Amino acid sequence: MSSLPSRREFLRALLGTSLGASVAAAACDQKHAQNISGSLLGQNLELGHQLRSDLSQRIAHIAGTQAQRTDVLIVGGGPAGLSAAYGLHKHGQRDVLVLELERELGGTSLAGSSALTAYPWGAHYLPVPARDNLELAALLREMSVIDGVDDQGRWRVREPYLVRAPDERIFYRGYWYPGLYLQAGATERDRAQLAAFDAEIARYAALRDSHGKRAFTIPISRASQAPELCALDSVPATRWLSARGLDSPRLLWLLDYACRDDYGTRLSHTSAWALLLYFAARIDAAPSTPAVPGDRQNLTPAELITWPEGNAALVAHLRKHSGARIQTGEIVLDVHPTPEGVHVYAWNDAQDVPKHYLAQHAVLAVPRFIACRIVRPLREQQRGAQGFEYAPWIVANLHLHERPQERGVPPAWDNVLYDSPSLGYVSATHQRGSDFGPTVLTYYLPLAHVDARTERMGLLRGTWSDYRDGILGDLGRAHPNLRDVVNKIDVFRWGHAMVKPLPGFITSSARRDAQKPLGAIHFAHTDLSGVALFEEAFDHGLRAAREITSGPAT
Repeated sequence: MSSLPSRREFLRALLGTSLGASVAAAACDQKHAQNISGSLLGQNLELGHQLRSDLSQRIAHIAGTQAQRTDVLIVGGGPAGLSAAYGLHKHGQRDVLVLELERELGGTSLAGSSALTAYPWGAHYLPVPARDNLELAALLREMSVIDGVDDQGRWRVREPYLVRAPDERIFYRGYWYPGLYLQAGATERDRAQLAAFDAEIARYAALRDSHGKRAFTIPISRASQAPELCALDSVPATRWLSARGLDSPRLLWLLDYACRDDYGTRLSHTSAWALLLYFAARIDAAPSTPAVPGDRQNLTPAELITWPEGNAALVAHLRKHSGARIQTGEIVLDVHPTPEGVHVYAWNDAQDVPKHYLAQHAVLAVPRFIACRIVRPLREQQRGAQGFEYAPWIVANLHLHERPQERGVPPAWDNVLYDSPSLGYVSATHQRGSDFGPTVLTYYLPLAHVDARTERMGLLRGTWSDYRDGILGDLGRAHPNLRDVVNKIDVFRWGHAMVKPLPGFITSSARRDAQKPLGAIHFAHTDLSGVALFEEAFDHGLRAAREITSGPAT
């Protein structure tokens, strides 16, 4: 008997018991969905597993070949690795080589394109940086996204890059409503609890410690380390909310959505510190701003910057201005520090040949669990990845030849379904200002249960038609004729999309220690922050570059 789940079981696991069952039952009646084309995409997992099956023999063979020398070798061509190359170039370092396993750079900031538009395969926006984040602001100035400051000292973003209104809406019981907090049908108690939560956020946004540091800011390396604030990391978000009597289903849904959106976790499995970071870090509140219950005037979060291709625009700029040599399709098998330098043994997939590099410094810009497999001292000691857990995701791009039917407020950039395990979709054509005709909708589904290993196994077992029917069933509730207007659905499976800020992880010694250089080996990745944001990747990349050019900070 096969151990693979049935189609019904798979859809139930994907979308939840009740919704998955209804989709599985309805899928058989939707024969015209068979006319929709598409493909399953994902990272090259098979190559890595195949090459590591006889690792010691391959390393011994490669070690005997002549080494190609370089000053700095960066493993990983995602935002962190390219940020390190960018930072090194700014410091005058010109001999830099970047190795990337995949055929394209970008990590979870990949993008695709069609004759109509570019579209993201992962990260798709960036909040306007805090006024003291000068490095990120400088990057955005280079990209002509920022062109100065306003009369209050906040970064001024050029209009084409700010998310066009309407920016967000929510689907509930047959209708689309504005915003992400479901005001329709909310009781006075619901609104009072939203105001109480807002007051807490206002207080934390205005709070400064004895050193003048913000309680919560991004990147988190600049946030306060005050013990009373760090203690929030050991508390589950739901316990923190319960202690304040915050149990409104609408408020809890909004906060759960926020955790799934940025962290790939449910509210109950997110630390209170990470929950507060999501909201307080993105508010440009002046110090000691009084928290006035019910007054949201000072609680406007930072505006969002976006591109049709999402954060792949940032990746493209970093690559262009890094000055680094790029080698894709190359899997790194072993990173071995020696007195003469760091030996890096790799295999080029396209040429099917071994590669041997010798660098003065190496930057491991890969997830921690990968670093612990390929850095020889970490692998031999079997240490270094404790506490690092990752959420799997599904991202799909739906190509439509016309807009689907719907009821309620007009289409927005971000379109969320209240009673769905998915995050809904963003529109790749929204920034054009055209709300009619063909479009591409990017659908996001975090597999946000605690047992990520089981989720990953299920993720790889699903067929393209399983995903097609699950996605169409989910979104079809908001768009009754969706199957009639979709031409193609491509699905990308991310096995380790983002690190989870589980309670206790952000303040753990394991996370802090993972950032420390190992001799001439340096580490840079978003998981070193415990939250998978571009700002964190950029910060760690620049830190690694500074360690190489001027030594680690004391």
